[in-house]
Amino acid sequence: MEIDEIRDYCLTLGDVSEHFPFDDDTLVFKTNGKMFVLVSLSEQTVNLKCDPELAVELRETYSYVIPGYHMNKKHWNTILEASKVPNNQLKEWINYSYRLVSGKDRYKK
Repeated sequence: MEIDEIRDYCLTLGDVSEHFPFDDDTLVFKTNGKMFVLVSLSEQTVNLKCDPELAVELRETYSYVIPGYHMNKKHWNTILEASKVPNNQLKEWINYSYRLVSGKDRYKK
């Protein structure tokens, strides 16, 4: 997914706001005041909240998933080259992060 597609998709989820709290490069999406997606505009990477066990499993399965850059590595993964990740897969991970943070059972494809 391209960055603009990620942005558009995140904004379709309920109660989502976007911010640049750290710098002009890191776009942050929040629900209920909590971060669930961080996007580096220049590096085309995406940070997503994740259950610790699933986070390790994803890192072992996909070469483009690494421990969260500048994040708690137990709870966050960084997706490298997000534009090369299949759209449905990235949407699934965004949904998971959103549900984890919001506590909502909303699932979109």
